[in-house]
Amino acid sequence: MRWLRRLVTLLVVALVIVAIGYGFVPSPPRVAVAAVARGPLQVTVREEGRTRVKDRYVISAPVPGFGQRVTLEVGDTVAQGQRVLEIQPLRSTLLDPRTRAEAMAQVSVAEARLKSTEQQAAAAASQASLAETELSRLRGLYADGTGTRADVDRAEAEARSTLAMRHSAEFAVDVARHELEGARAALQFSEAGAGAPSEAVQVRSPLAARVLRVLHESEGVVQAGAPIVEIGDPSALEVEVEVLSADAVRIEAGMRVILDRWGGAPLAGEVRVVEPIGFTKVSALGVEEQRVLVIVEIRAPREAWSELGDGYRVEATFVLWEGLDVLQIPNSALFRSDDGWSVYVYEQGVARARGVTLGRRSGLRAEVVAGLDEGERVVTHPDDQIADGVAIRLRE
Repeated sequence: MRWLRRLVTLLVVALVIVAIGYGFVPSPPRVAVAAVARGPLQVTVREEGRTRVKDRYVISAPVPGFGQRVTLEVGDTVAQGQRVLEIQPLRSTLLDPRTRAEAMAQVSVAEARLKSTEQQAAAAASQASLAETELSRLRGLYADGTGTRADVDRAEAEARSTLAMRHSAEFAVDVARHELEGARAALQFSEAGAGAPSEAVQVRSPLAARVLRVLHESEGVVQAGAPIVEIGDPSALEVEVEVLSADAVRIEAGMRVILDRWGGAPLAGEVRVVEPIGFTKVSALGVEEQRVLVIVEIRAPREAWSELGDGYRVEATFVLWEGLDVLQIPNSALFRSDDGWSVYVYEQGVARARGVTLGRRSGLRAEVVAGLDEGERVVTHPDDQIADGVAIRLRE
């Protein structure tokens, strides 16, 4: 009996020692893995932008005088020729011969500007007509099977562009014509100050638009050239985006843009121009950055973004490159090894280090050119517990 008790005691002590030793044995680290798979991949640049009206016009006072109160408010619609402001004469300043001579010179300048804008409008109309004719011809060739869809798409884009240039030129003609009327009114006003009965000058809108800003609301003395009201067409919007200069060199005209996070569905856009002049801007962290302004045309139908207005915030994603069938892995699986990139491949419960050759990279994914095969699994977010040949367990 005494021998049996000793044996049982020794067995219990041995089991306790084994259990304690097993508790100190390190367990394989648990890891998350991702499959090497094929799929679409986009290389993008994402920045915040804001909308702005393409054609903005500031209606200013043609002559000095006493301006009446402006009754228009922001958002009001104004018709072409509608009175915006009435300016009463200041007789003490209207009898100056120099003022009369300057007014006559302004009439000549306005007449020349009107002729120039009319010629530009005629040229724009000719270009639009030519683009429409070319589009019709290419559509006929495409219908006959002798043309390509790419030619038709380019012709449609050219037709839209020339039509927009034509409308802009017509707006410029209207503005120049009303500037001429204002200059003639200023001359008449000056001559009236010389002794003839003076009349009030009616400042009118050069085109049909909506009020964007009221710059002079209360009545009072206004100087010649003082801004009164800013008008524009809110349905003709574009987006201005400030991007880092290092990203701007990779963006070019015609590049596809996705506009989202404005309060509605994502909109299709296209880069119109990358401005050639940069500027310095201090970020929220106090870092000086060189930025460049990129102008984006909204290509989606007007009905899709009718709620957008001037100065609204949007997020612009510039698609630098995209592929539909790209072998890729998460960026979180990569780590530096010597002069290249490596990953840990999960092989039957063991991590195996393997060098990879990468292609294009987006913010979250990377293209694999060589080193991995489709279907293999790589460890994401590897830490210092993982090395080549270390046993690992998958997280549930």
